[in-house]
Amino acid sequence: MDLTFSAAEEAFRADLRGWLADNIPAEWQRPGFWASVPDDEGFELRRDWEQRKFDAGFAGIDWPTEYGGRGGTPGMKAIYDEEMAHARAPSTVNSLGLAFLAPTIMAIGTDAQKREIIRPLLRSEVIWCQGFSEPDAGSDLASLRTAGVADGEEIIVNGQKVWTTNASHGDKIFTLVRTEAGSQRHRGLSMLLIDMHQEGVEVRPLRQMSGATEFGEVFFTNARVPASECLGGLGNGWATAMLLLSFERGASGILQYTSFRRSYDEIVRAARVLGRDRDPVLRQELGRRMVELECLRYHAMHVLTRVEQGVDLGSESSMTKLQWSETYQDLFETFDDLLGSDVAIDVPVDGLDLTALNAEGFWSRSVTIWGGSSQVQRNIVAERVLGLPR
Repeated sequence: MDLTFSAAEEAFRADLRGWLADNIPAEWQRPGFWASVPDDEGFELRRDWEQRKFDAGFAGIDWPTEYGGRGGTPGMKAIYDEEMAHARAPSTVNSLGLAFLAPTIMAIGTDAQKREIIRPLLRSEVIWCQGFSEPDAGSDLASLRTAGVADGEEIIVNGQKVWTTNASHGDKIFTLVRTEAGSQRHRGLSMLLIDMHQEGVEVRPLRQMSGATEFGEVFFTNARVPASECLGGLGNGWATAMLLLSFERGASGILQYTSFRRSYDEIVRAARVLGRDRDPVLRQELGRRMVELECLRYHAMHVLTRVEQGVDLGSESSMTKLQWSETYQDLFETFDDLLGSDVAIDVPVDGLDLTALNAEGFWSRSVTIWGGSSQVQRNIVAERVLGLPR
């Protein structure tokens, strides 16, 4: 495991840190700012921010320059994640498109798809959603029922998707559809790229307990898709989806660690303000959380080393998902223990604003479910990493 970065990578850190210092408004760095901004207004602020980053050369850090990226190293991408978290920079509005769709198109997309999709996605001119989950097809994705029927040079789509991130702001959606009538499970599926602004596509927001409406339901009623808007080939959707999901690289643990460590420090500060910093039980619990966080940091650096060596992580990324999601959840269970019945109160004492931590606490409950539940990840690790029987 290599815990260092090269001279070129550290020079990149200095450039990025300087640009962030000059370009992030002070109010954005205030804890609780983004929770205080209406969803639509916050979305547009973040969208403009993505475009300014691109224009400054700080987007697509490890993407090839031919696609508008910087052509950097995995180490530079890790530094980017770390510095963005330190600076309290806003999260991307196009996370699923950036993490999953664009790398898949680079790998197997047609020339037209590469030309028309990647650069506008990187500048967030076009916002992408992912349409996988359905009411009866969550963890068991292969049981999906949204159907597509060929009609000349188009495919007519009917069905429903749920838990669609950024559905309300999405311009397009990459989605799995059953295009072979009578097919079952993994067979007969296709990955279609659908325009969400057409007649026949309806979005209904889903409000979370934190008040956010990041998720939504998407209904297709005779929505039309050009046959050319199929990624990976008709009927090859399952293989395309598995390739797409494989781009969730474990090196993202750097970003998680940096963000979680900041939250940890804020929880410790709250404990001091509330006079709980001398409580031996709470101190022991905070000590456990620190150990878990440092284990996450070392694991993230181990994974980054392997990525830089060109090692295909494969199923090992499931270990990273398990580690960061459960570390995050444990941290906010400690936050719950600190506040007790006041955990849902933004200002339990004068001068202590916990709006941002409360929003994180609500959000943390979901992280062991989405992106592959902890139960599914443990099965993957057991079977494919440890070689245990099914």
